[in-house]
Amino acid sequence: MPHPTDRRSGTPLLHAHHDHDTRSPSHSDMDRGRAGYRTPRRLSDGSGYNEVVTAPIHTPRPTVARQSSFRSRSPTTSARLAARKRYAYASVFLLLSLVSFTIQTELAAWVQHAGWNKAYCMLYLTHGSWSLLWPVQLLILRIQKRGEPWGTFWRRHVWLVRTTAQMVETRDLHLERHHHPRADNLVYMARVTAFITVSLTVAGLSWYVAVSMTSPSDLTAIYNCSAFFAYAFSVPLLKEKLRLDKSFAVLVAVAGVLVVAYGDSGSSSPKEGELSGENRLLGNLIIGGGSVLYGLYEVLYKRFACPPDGCSPGRGMIFANTFGSCIGVFTLCVLWIPLPVLHMLGIETFSLPTGKVAWYLFLSVVMNATFAGSFLVLISLTSPVLSSVASLLTIFIVAVSDWWLTGVPPSAAALLGGGMIVVAFALLSWSTYKEMAEEEQKREVDIAGSDSEDEDDE
Repeated sequence: MPHPTDRRSGTPLLHAHHDHDTRSPSHSDMDRGRAGYRTPRRLSDGSGYNEVVTAPIHTPRPTVARQSSFRSRSPTTSARLAARKRYAYASVFLLLSLVSFTIQTELAAWVQHAGWNKAYCMLYLTHGSWSLLWPVQLLILRIQKRGEPWGTFWRRHVWLVRTTAQMVETRDLHLERHHHPRADNLVYMARVTAFITVSLTVAGLSWYVAVSMTSPSDLTAIYNCSAFFAYAFSVPLLKEKLRLDKSFAVLVAVAGVLVVAYGDSGSSSPKEGELSGENRLLGNLIIGGGSVLYGLYEVLYKRFACPPDGCSPGRGMIFANTFGSCIGVFTLCVLWIPLPVLHMLGIETFSLPTGKVAWYLFLSVVMNATFAGSFLVLISLTSPVLSSVASLLTIFIVAVSDWWLTGVPPSAAALLGGGMIVVAFALLSWSTYKEMAEEEQKREVDIAGSDSEDEDDE
């Protein structure tokens, strides 16, 4: 009796493969996860990037597919492609963060000059607006996946966020296939959100407190030294190696900030002459503490709220905006408490702007939320040091924007210092790109080495 065939060859469907090794799992076993082989579970991160989440298996595995994949692409080529893809995403968010921060700075300055100078209330509104990052992101992802049923889309999104939170807590990319995120993950994220938000808020408040106590030059120079502190904290917390090229780039960036701040010290403003030495010293100490805290905030976020290296860029971007929303929700729910206290003490009388000032404040808040989401993604994809130095580019961009808006050209010191910051950023970008490529290549070689050892065991 002839056996039915698969319509693609003359091989019967029930044909027994006697010429194969009996130890090797059959194709049906491989597909269904039998014979000790577990089919990986693929998770989509919403950006078209599918990521495999599975547990390590110690039983014999088929090696044909892995052998062919490693022969077709060398570890060096794979590392370069992975680093290039990550850098491409980072470049987009870098441009978005620079543009949004420049617009936000100009709008905030106009609002304050218009008479609505409420430092803490503005800080509360801007940081509270970060709560919109996740809903906006969810809307964009839903538009991209509009052909998918809502129930399926929602379950996949929640699973991706919660498994990423598990990766963040355990610092491990390999999760069990049937792993169910525990309530402990939510407790961990709540705790991390609390202390990172407090660090960010205190750092931001230091700028507003010191602005009336010290000179604008000291304020700009000291606060923007956070790039140096970000590198200093990255060594013990992120286990970064001290690299000569990175250290040189950070020093050039800080020197550029000093040139911008003090290059025109000969023509001091009347405000600087009115400041007493005691108040100026106290203001410099306050802004110095804020600079340290801001550098610490960037490193703490990278260490405790970002997935480990090797995570797909799409997953990292989705989780960065989700965590940004957590910061915004914590700000809205907890950090409103100082508002009535400041009002009753007469330090800052609470009042909301109206008319044109209100619209400008609204646009400033939207731009700040855009900058925050882009900046958090930038740190997640690269490093706190590169992101911190990248933010210094706004000093030069704001100076050029003021030139375009007011017609007053920037000084020679501003141009020289801005040029130094641009050069430092270029050097640091190249150093970070090489470092990322080296890490990806090392990871590819380690995987290839482990696979070859498995083949030898079999």
